[in-house]
Amino acid sequence: MDAILRSLIDGLLLGFVYGIAAMGLTLIWGVMNVINLSHGSLIALGMFSVYFLFTGLGIHPYLAIVFTAVMGLLLGMLIYAIAVHRVINAPHLSTLLATYAVNMIILGVGTAAFTTSPYNVDFDLGSVKIASAVVPTTRLIAALVAMLVAGGLYLFLKYSRLGRYIRAVTDNRDAAEIVGVPSSQILAFSFGLGTMLAAISGGLIATFFPFTILAGSAYELKSFVIGVLGGLGNAVGSLFGGLILGVIEGLVPMAMPTTWTPVLEFVLFVLILLVRPTGLFGGNE
Repeated sequence: MDAILRSLIDGLLLGFVYGIAAMGLTLIWGVMNVINLSHGSLIALGMFSVYFLFTGLGIHPYLAIVFTAVMGLLLGMLIYAIAVHRVINAPHLSTLLATYAVNMIILGVGTAAFTTSPYNVDFDLGSVKIASAVVPTTRLIAALVAMLVAGGLYLFLKYSRLGRYIRAVTDNRDAAEIVGVPSSQILAFSFGLGTMLAAISGGLIATFFPFTILAGSAYELKSFVIGVLGGLGNAVGSLFGGLILGVIEGLVPMAMPTTWTPVLEFVLFVLILLVRPTGLFGGNE
């Protein structure tokens, strides 16, 4: 029973971080109907950002995540201006190719600079006891940070002027422009916001898992599963989708080899597409 409880708690804590990663992907889709195929490499950049800020400059990993978030926002806006802006109204294939090209550039440069050897943020805060389960403190803090980020994003989108602009552009870009919303700047900011969430999730993951420049691809696939599970375009649904996926990853290894975990995740992915294509919580919320 203790083993089940620990696996369940571990899965839930990890699920919050997965949810943040998926929120970045689904936010970009919800606002501009762009599937960002560079999402995984951006997650990996978040991991390396925290690593180098911690090992090179001695900045505390959780403070490094704040710098990583800012750099992610700026990088996302730069990527939008260079690679996405000109194809934003083109067929989906054009945006797919544009973001995939960005992905390959990041992976190519990253592989040349960092190789594919694993890196690790040598940072340990011990463990904490929850009920009868003992979990790493870093994973608990990562989940708390993820909840704060998710709550902050919800409040930002609902109550801030920029958030209202983003929701207006999401609902009807042409109508938003008529009433004076600068849609081009809002789209750039939205892409930056999605990139920022990807970088934050990568930075949090780096505090408890080793990583390489190629590590982001696995989390990108998880983000797609979570996005479909929660509803593409539904940021809040992505958080709950992340919790569901986290529970699956926590409990499945207790019944079968861990190699079956991705198989079951993608079976769930296909079933959701067949039974409820808009996701469990509906899309574009």
